[in-house]
This record gives sequence, structure tokens and C-alpha cells, in this order.
Amino acid sequence: SRGLQPACPARSAWRSDGGAGHEEDPTLGWRGRGKDMLMAALLRVCRPGCAGRDFGSRLVSVLSGGNELPANLLLQTNIIKKERKGPTPIDAGQPVLRKCEIAIPSHLKPRQAWLESLQGFDEKLGVVELHPDVFAVPPRIDILHEVAIWQKNFKRISHARVKTRAEVRGGGRKPWKQKGGGRARQGSIRSPLWRGGGVSHGPRGPTSYYYMLPMKVRVMGLKVALTMKFAQDYLHIIDSLEMPSPDPEYLRDLALHRHWGDSVLIVDANEDMPENILEATKNSKTITVIPVLGLNVHSMLKHETLVLTLDAVNLLEKKLLWHDTRFSPLYPFKLPYRDFP
Repeated sequence: SRGLQPACPARSAWRSDGGAGHEEDPTLGWRGRGKDMLMAALLRVCRPGCAGRDFGSRLVSVLSGGNELPANLLLQTNIIKKERKGPTPIDAGQPVLRKCEIAIPSHLKPRQAWLESLQGFDEKLGVVELHPDVFAVPPRIDILHEVAIWQKNFKRISHARVKTRAEVRGGGRKPWKQKGGGRARQGSIRSPLWRGGGVSHGPRGPTSYYYMLPMKVRVMGLKVALTMKFAQDYLHIIDSLEMPSPDPEYLRDLALHRHWGDSVLIVDANEDMPENILEATKNSKTITVIPVLGLNVHSMLKHETLVLTLDAVNLLEKKLLWHDTRFSPLYPFKLPYRDFP
């Protein structure tokens, strides 16, 4: 009958030749066959052209002891990064070279990071403490996205502009009389219905896309971006921007040695930076140096690694934490508001 026909031609071929050259033993059955016989049968059944060839190859791989991932899920060796070995700042027992200048709430603890230097390839100089209200805030991805979109659009001006039917040259005469011609009535050849006519409801630039986010949202976006960089181990602290050489190769080798990634953003508190660091990054496409007053969410998301100097950390904590207390209540919260005049 039709219901008993084999679903795959390879199976019928396997049955016809006696199972790939092996004779059938009615006393043993499939239970008496070895693992090699089962693997050979699966490879013959799931040959190219059959629907179950992927399943068969995976099953044979499992039976043979190979638990490797498929080829499309294996990462290339050149993009697999080595694990960074070494103790964390908390377990290292190094001296704390910087304390938070602003008071930390009693229910929070300061975050710790390594202090490095551009003077050489030496190991860490010590440990610095970071304020948790700046570098350990809740990861608000929605605020980060909102600030990034605002930063792209608030300076955008679109100059797209099209002409209406009144601005297109020609079309002042009625193309044909109103009635009697058998054609649809028309009043001008520059109507939006005509080829070469004006455009209705088109862009009438220049159009400004300016809008402003609240200050608290922008400040929170900076805090979230700094927190993300610190949590992903993409935030590094250095003592200063002093370098022994203006050679760009020295800075690239230093970034490669410290696993700073493909793009680095170096931030300093002073606008007048040392000549060596400016000369080394003048023609670089992967390492950028900016003052701390120009630090923004878009630049932090664009670059893989963020490098801050100690002066930049102090200024960031001072400016960002000031916004938390810049607005004081006109009436003390500890007093009942029912007595408010």
C-alpha cells in the first residue's frame, strides 16, 4: 500500500543491499549489532538529498564522542580574546591612592579600579576608589538610548525642499477647454497629477529637529554610560597623560599590551594637553583625546575603551553629583505639608 512505501530512497537502497554489505541475523536483531554498525547505517540512511542528514550527522557525532559545536557556531580564533589574568583590585591588597572626595551614602560602598600609567608597560600602580553614585548606578538602557538619539537629532537641520504647483515654471494656461473634449478636466499642466508638476505635502526645508531633554535625564545618561564601561571592564584610570615618546607606535603597543580594544577614548581635565600625547594621536583613527567637558554619551558608545585621568575622574564626580542636590526644596520635607501656608 501507499502508506508502507519508504519515505527516503536511501533507506530502500540500504534495505535492498542488506544493510551496506552486512548480512541480516534474525537471532540477533538490532540489539546485537555494535555501535559501528549503527553509525554506518545512519551515515548511509542520511546521505545527501535526504531530509534527515543534519540530524544523522549530529547523532553520529554524539555517539562517536565529539560534542563540538557546528561550524557555523564556532568563533574564529582571531576574534577570541584571551582571559585577563590577575587579581581584582579588591583582592590585590594594593594601597589605595585615591579616596572619594565627596561623601558616600552609608548604604553604598565605593568601587575600586586599577591605577595605570602611560610611562611604561609596568603593572598597576595602585588602587583608586570611584563614587558609586557615578560609576555604579542602575543600568537604565532606555535613558541611554534616549540620550543617544537626542544627541544625534538636536543639531540636525534638514534642507530638503520641493516646489509646489505655484513655484514650478509654466502651467498658467488651461491645457484644454473644460467640456466637450472627452478628457478629464484640467486647469494646469503643473498640477501634482501631471508629470513635471508640483509636489503636494512634500518637505519644505530647512526643517529643524531641535528639542531639549531635561538636565536630569542627560546627567543620568552620562552616569549610565560610565557605569556600563566600568561594569564591562572597559574603563581604565591613568595618573596623567605624560608619555616618554611621541611615537604613535608606542601608544598602539601600549594599548595592545593592556587589551584596550580596537578604539580608545582618552579624557583629561585640562584642555592644554602634553605635546607627546597630541603628536601620537594626531593621525590616529582608533585613539582619540578629548577634554572632560566634551565627554558625551555618543563618544563613549562609539569607542570600545574609555581611559580617564585622575583629574578627569575628580571633575566628573564633582559635576555629576552636584546635579543631585542643585534643587533644594523650598519647604523642609521633615515638616508636615498640611501646615503649608
